[in-house]
Formats: sequence, C-alpha cells, structure tokens
Amino acid sequence: MNLHEYQAKELLAKYGIGIPAGHAALTVEEAVAGAKQLPGPLYVVKAQIHAGGRGKGKFKELGPDAKGGVRLAKSIEEVEANAKEMLGNTLVTVQTGEAGKQVNRLYVTDGVDIAREYYLSMLVDRATGRVAMIVSTEGGMDIEQVAHDTPEKIATITIDPAQGFMPHHGRAVAFALRLSGDLNKQAQKLAKQLYTAFMDLDCAMLEINPLVETKDGNLLVLDTKMSLDSNALYRHPDIEAMRDETEEDPSEVEASQYDLAYIKLDGNIGCMVNGAGLAMATMDIIKLNGAFPANFLDVGGGATTEKVTAAFKIILKDPAVEGILVNIFGGIMKCDVIANGIVQAAKDVNLSVPLVVRLEGTNVQQGKDILNNSGLPIVSADDLGDAAKKIVAEVKQAA
Repeated sequence: MNLHEYQAKELLAKYGIGIPAGHAALTVEEAVAGAKQLPGPLYVVKAQIHAGGRGKGKFKELGPDAKGGVRLAKSIEEVEANAKEMLGNTLVTVQTGEAGKQVNRLYVTDGVDIAREYYLSMLVDRATGRVAMIVSTEGGMDIEQVAHDTPEKIATITIDPAQGFMPHHGRAVAFALRLSGDLNKQAQKLAKQLYTAFMDLDCAMLEINPLVETKDGNLLVLDTKMSLDSNALYRHPDIEAMRDETEEDPSEVEASQYDLAYIKLDGNIGCMVNGAGLAMATMDIIKLNGAFPANFLDVGGGATTEKVTAAFKIILKDPAVEGILVNIFGGIMKCDVIANGIVQAAKDVNLSVPLVVRLEGTNVQQGKDILNNSGLPIVSADDLGDAAKKIVAEVKQAA
C-alpha cells in the first residue's frame, strides 16, 4: 500500500525525524488556511498523487508551459492561485504514463533554505535477505539519471535484520554522504531513526529525496515516498485507514475486497490463474505466441465459487479484453470449484469473448465435465502451450 507524502511525513515525525511544517488540503480554502498557519514568507504547494516525478510533471489541462506539481509561492495569494490550478486537474509524470493522475489533494509546506541535496532510501533486498540503505550525495529530481550515468555516486549499506542497526551502519551512511562535524552526527542519528521506522511500520520501500542540508546546518526530510507491505497491514489498522482508493485502479480495489491479487496490464488476453509463478509463466507464454496479457490475476489456493465468479467478472470489466485464458493447476484448489465459478460468471455476464480453459489436478475430470455440460462455447486445452496457442487463435479469428 502506498501513502501520500504528507501521510508518510506524519508517520516519520513520530520518530523524531525533522520535516518542514506543512498542512494537507482537499480544497483551495484549506490550502490557504494551511498556508496562513506557516511562518512564510516562502511556501511550497505540492500535488499529492501516488507517483514520482511531480516536479517535472505537466498538467494536461494547462498546456506545456504550465508549472509542474511542485511549486514555490511567495505569498498567500500565490498559494491560492496555484491551488486553483492544481486541484481537479490531471498531472502527467514519467511514472503515471500518458493517462496521468487527477490531483485531489495538496500539501502546503513551509519553504526551506537549501544548502545541499542528498538521497537516501531503504528497501528489502531479496538477494541478500537484508535491508538495503541506498545513499547518494546527488539527491534531487535527477537521481534516476545519476543512477544511470554515474552509478559510482550511489552507495549501498546492507543491514542484517537479525542483528539490527549498528553504529557502524550510521557511520557508513554519514561517510557516503561526505558529511562531517555536527552534520555527520545528525546523519548517523537520522539513519537509525529511519531504520527503526522502516521496521516498525513494515515498510517495503522508504525513499527520502531530497534529504536536504539547510543553510543553518540541519538535515531535513524534504520529500518522501513510503510503501507498506500489504500483508502486514493487519498489524497497523491506523495506517490501513490512510488508504486512498482514488489513487488505485477501481478493478484492483474491487479485487482486493475478494482477496484477489489483480494488476491491470495493457494487453488483450485476460488471465485467471492460481499461483503467482504460474500466472507469470502464463503471461510469458501468451507473449511468446504473439499476444499480450491484459492482467495479472491470481485467485490463490483456497478460492470459492463466489471468489472465482468475482475474478471472472473483474477481468471482463476491462474493455480491452478480447479473450480469456483460464489456467488452473489444482492442488489445494479444486478444478470443479473453478469450473463452477467459470460457468456461473459466464452466464452472469453473458460472455461474448472467446474462452479457453486448461485444468489439471484435483477433481480435474469433474471440472471438465462441468464445463463440457455447461452449454457454453468453452474451448478446452490439454496443457499450457496448447492453451496459449488456442486463445491467440480464437482471438484472431473473432477479430
């Protein structure tokens, strides 16, 4: 689950981490009221969307010469003008794609006199089973270019979670940032605070960009992105309540209500599979046969008929879907349950696109009998390769 910048900063502040004063706003009036509570005279108005690159982004409705999603304002009047331009309009960044995201929330913060910008992030390194703290002296909007052109300017410090954060980790961070004196001590303290927050909150990713050195010699978190492990949200009901469903694809929100793993993609072949590995293999073999998957959908190992029906309906809500491939290997999942769900869903939505089903495993013959006796035009496949070839051929024939 992703958080907005202001939500992430509120959580970090509880760990004693320095952030500029700021106020979230849903309306122009709230943005103005928030600015009036700040000392000024410089303010920053930030669009709150779940995507990076806001500063360089462009609003669809405002033309190519308009300012991006992070703007400086030198008066309350400028805060108001910027809020009016940003709220309700669509911000397009390198991470949103051409569709962009509508800005429904703003964050108005106090301006900061910046002396230098740094980069610091944390994530789980699956290769080592450790937490990786990534730091660079080259923070700011061009950090991706830095990683591409000069990777030697980026340092990685790994932390064994069994051992936890040690003083030498803090010193390594401060050394990588080339800080000395009091700033060195601040960096060591900040690194420990961030690690504690990362572990306590069950983060999957925490990015501080930029981490800034102010002209009066302090380190401040100027911008942050935080992503949490959805599997651990049951431990954090207060954080789960922060979820902004308007930032998510409606189909993905609906899928989460049925405990389905669903991600919309750009292809035309809908997929329903049990098991993440099998789902990825299914998508690969669809591409190998000249088509593209329209989604990733894992119904899991303990799906009911109702859950399968819901999954089927979610796939068919995508207007780009021209055919559906169901690939089930029944272990815990029983093939007859899948078959009943497919038949029920196909009848409910008046199926009008080709459907190929490959079943194997527990109760496979019962499942095939249910499909064969359904009276629906369902194409059966013997194996995954056969299924992929058949669905691609069916879609081409129907076009």
